[in-house]
Amino acid sequence: MTAVPRPHIDRMMRLADGLAIGVAVSLPWSTSATGILVVLWLVALVPTLDWPGLRRELATPAGGLPVLLVLLGLIGMLWADVPLHERWGGIGSFFKLLAIPLLFIQFRRSERGEALFAGYAVSCVVLLLYSFILVLWPKLPLHFSNDYGVPVKNAASQSGEFATCIFGFLYVAVENARRQLWSRAAGLIAIMVAMFANMVFVATGRTALVVILVLLVLYAIKQLTARGILILVAATVAVGAVGWFSSSYLRMRVETIWTDLQVYEKTDVRTSSGERAEFAKKSIAFIREAPIFGHGTGTIHALFIKAAAGKTGAEGVAAANPHNQTFAVAIQLGLVGALVLWAMWIAHLWMFRGGGLAEWIGFVVVVQNIVGSLFNSHLFDFLQGWVYVVGVGVAGGITLKRRLANKPATAP
Repeated sequence: MTAVPRPHIDRMMRLADGLAIGVAVSLPWSTSATGILVVLWLVALVPTLDWPGLRRELATPAGGLPVLLVLLGLIGMLWADVPLHERWGGIGSFFKLLAIPLLFIQFRRSERGEALFAGYAVSCVVLLLYSFILVLWPKLPLHFSNDYGVPVKNAASQSGEFATCIFGFLYVAVENARRQLWSRAAGLIAIMVAMFANMVFVATGRTALVVILVLLVLYAIKQLTARGILILVAATVAVGAVGWFSSSYLRMRVETIWTDLQVYEKTDVRTSSGERAEFAKKSIAFIREAPIFGHGTGTIHALFIKAAAGKTGAEGVAAANPHNQTFAVAIQLGLVGALVLWAMWIAHLWMFRGGGLAEWIGFVVVVQNIVGSLFNSHLFDFLQGWVYVVGVGVAGGITLKRRLANKPATAP
C-alpha cells in the first residue's frame, strides 16, 4: 500500500465495496455472475489490504479458523487415494472460506455494509415477485428452473433465501414498531408474510422450514420478554395451522419424509429420505475407517462408488456428497477437520452475541448454515456457502468496527 497513491487506494476501496454489493445482489440469481463478480472483487480489494491487519484477523478464532480449515483441506490432498483432479475438485469447495477474513478487514473500514444487506434483501424481494408472476404465467420465457414457481436455481435455494430475509425483516420491523413507524413495520410484515406464503404454497424447502422453527425459538430467547414470547408462540401456532390445513402441497412435502423412510425400510425402491438415511450410514462407516485424519481431500465420491458397487436401490447410489456438512468434512479430514469446522461455527456465533442489526443478521446466517448443514453440505454448496461467507464476513466487519469504536480509550 505504501507504493500506491492514496487517491488510487480510495478508488479501489470504493470499487471493492461496489463489487461486494454486486456479489450479494447476484447471489439469488446467477452462479456465473456471482463467480465473475467475486474474482473482480478480489482484484479490486487485494491492493487495498492492510497486511498487518490481515495478520491480526488471522490470529483471531473468527478469522483464523476458516483459513485453518482450508489449510487442512490442502494438506488432506497428500494422502487422498484418488486422481489429482478429484483432489482439486474437493479442495475447491473449501477456498471460499478464505474470503471471510478479507471481508472482516474490508467492512471494518467501509460504511456500505448495510447497503450490501439491503441489496441482497431487495434482490430477494424481486425474486419473490417474479416467483408469483410465474405462478400466474408459468410459460414465461425467462424461466431457468424446472421447479414450479421458481425462476432460477431450485425450491430449496429459494426457500432458504426467503428464510434468511424473513428474520432480517423481522428485526427491522420490530425496531420500526418500537419507534412507532407503523407504515414501515406494516410493509416489512407484508413482505415477510408473502415470503412465507411462497414457501407454503409455491415452493417448499423442508430444510428452510426447520431453520425457521429454530430461528423463531432463538429470536424469542434473544429479543423478547415473556409476554412477547407468548404472543410469538400464539402467532406461530396460528400461522402454522393455517398453512398446514390450507396447503395440500405443504402437507405432501412434509408427509413424504415419513412415507419415503417407510418405503426405504420395506422395499428396494429409491426415495429421497431413504437415500439420505443410506448416505448417513455409509458416511459413519467411512469415518470409522479413518477416524483421526480422514481419507483425504476429494475422496467422498470414490468412497461412495466403491460402497455402491453391485448394490441396487438406495444402497446402489454413488453420492458425490453425504448431504451433511460434518460428514463431508470428517470423511475427508477426520475428526480433526470436524472439530475445526464446529470450532469455526462456534467462534462465529460468539462474534454475533450482541444485540445490533449486524449481529442479528450474522447470527441468523450462522444458525441457518448449522441447521441446514445437518441435511446438506451447505458450506461446500455454491449458493449457501457464499451466503455464509458474505453474511458472516460483512456482519463480522461491521460488528468489529462498532466494538472498536465503543472500546474505552486506554489511559495514558
